[in-house]
Amino acid sequence: MIVEMRKGASKDEIDQVVAKARSMGFDVQLNHGTEKTVVAILGSDTGKAPTDVFALLPGVGSVQRIMKPYKLSSREFKPASTIVTVSDIQIGGPQVVVMAGPCAVESEEQVFQTAEAVMKAGARILRGGAYKPRTSPFAFQGLQEEGLKILSRVKASLGIPIITEVMDTHEVDLVAQHADILQVGARNMQNYSLLREVGKTGRPVMLKRGFSSTINEWLTAADYILAEGNENVILCERGIRTFEDSTRFSLDISSIPVARKFSHLPIIVDPSHPAGHFEYVPALAKAGIAAGADGLLVEVHPNPAQALVDGLQSLTFSNFEKLMAELRLVAQAVGRSL
Repeated sequence: MIVEMRKGASKDEIDQVVAKARSMGFDVQLNHGTEKTVVAILGSDTGKAPTDVFALLPGVGSVQRIMKPYKLSSREFKPASTIVTVSDIQIGGPQVVVMAGPCAVESEEQVFQTAEAVMKAGARILRGGAYKPRTSPFAFQGLQEEGLKILSRVKASLGIPIITEVMDTHEVDLVAQHADILQVGARNMQNYSLLREVGKTGRPVMLKRGFSSTINEWLTAADYILAEGNENVILCERGIRTFEDSTRFSLDISSIPVARKFSHLPIIVDPSHPAGHFEYVPALAKAGIAAGADGLLVEVHPNPAQALVDGLQSLTFSNFEKLMAELRLVAQAVGRSL
C-alpha cells in the first residue's frame, strides 16, 4: 500500500502515518521527494487493511494499493527515476555509462593493460571478477582476495572505479572494502540472505536478472536490497534461458522498456553473456542502448584466446574501441551521450 502525503505535509503528519502502520504490524519505507513524501506500507497482510485507516489521517493526499509483488522498486513508490552516483559518474542520467574489463582477474599486468585500454576508448568503470561462479567445481574459481587487491591497486593507480561480483554473505564486507559497485550475479538473484547483506553496506549494488526469472521476480528481488535502506540499486539485463541454442542466452531487449515503465531503478545491459561469442556482442550492445539502457557491462581481454574464463565472448582492445565509436552514434540518435 502506498500513502502519498500532500505537498507540504508536516513531519508530525508523516510520523502519524508511520506510527499507525507500525501499530498494525506493518513495516514502513519512506521516500522523501522534492515536493511530496511517499510512505510505503509493507507486509503480507496489507491487503486486508482498509485504505480509509490511512486516508483519513491529516496530511494524507491519497492511498493506493500496489497489486504487484514488488513495492520499493516501483514507480508508484518513487515516480522519479533513480540516479546512482559512483565517484562523479551518474548511472541513470543523460550519459550512457560503459563498464568494461576482463571476465576474470588473472594477473596484475592483465588488469592494468585492460583498464588503460578501456579507459582510453571511453569506458568509465572497470569490471573484473575476483570470485568466479563456475558450473564445474574444477574450473578456475578466480584469484579471490588477491584478485580484489589487484583491482584496488589498479583503481589507485588509474583512478577508475571498479565493479566486481560478491557471491557469499561471508565475503560481503571484504569485497565492499575494494569495490565501488557490488555485483550480484544471475545465480544469486534470489539469494535473499546475500541481497540483505549487500543492502546493508550502502554501496551501489548491480543486480543481474536470473536467467530463468521473470521481470516481476527480478524487481521483487531488488526490493530486498532497497528494504535495507540502500537506494543505490542498478538492474542488469543479461539474457534469459529459452529454447534457442544459437546463442548462450536470449537477450530480452523488451525487459528494458518494461522495467523502465514500472520501476524507477536504472538499468544496464550485459551483451557479452547472452551473445556467448564476440561477433554478436556489438549488435546486442547497440540494441540495448537503442532500447533505452543506461549503460553496458562488456567483457574485454588483452588476449581472448588465452583467457581463463569466457574468452570466446570477450572483445579485443581494437574491437572494443570500434564498438565505442559506434555506440556514440547510437546514443546520440536516442538523445543521449557516451
